[in-house]
Amino acid sequence: MEITEILDPSFVLCGLKANDAEDVIRKLGNLLYKKGKVKKSFVEATIAREKEMPTGLPTGNINAAIPHADMEHVNKPSLAIGILNKPIPFGIMINPEESIEVSIVFLLALNTPQDQIEMLQKVALVLQNSSILKELKQSKNSIQVVKVLSKWQIDQVVKEVKNNLKIN
Repeated sequence: MEITEILDPSFVLCGLKANDAEDVIRKLGNLLYKKGKVKKSFVEATIAREKEMPTGLPTGNINAAIPHADMEHVNKPSLAIGILNKPIPFGIMINPEESIEVSIVFLLALNTPQDQIEMLQKVALVLQNSSILKELKQSKNSIQVVKVLSKWQIDQVVKEVKNNLKIN
């Protein structure tokens, strides 16, 4: 499963205004709920999980978070992305007592353990690429966000093919 397979441009909000992490999760989660991608319980389950196990990741100049809920709250695999108009605090994944200012939020809604692991790994790769994060942060609309992620996916495939050719 690829990021762009579960990302519809209508699930991307650029310049998102939010008061706090809970507000971001509500706004993005409601997009998924309105399209039937998640159950009514998804938003509250994601907020509760975020309070217990925060997902903020220090990624350099542009920090991100990857909130998600358990699979029973998901109807169909999907992803919503919020590019915030100003950073807001999220608890840090590796140190829940502390918080970081987050600018990009990837709200994951996945319904199998394999998909959840695979997608978390792919999002983690995106988050390790500072130039991609900068492009995402500078995106003015959802189509630009999808294009940035599509180009990144193609680059990943090309890299993988080149590595395989060197091995063989």
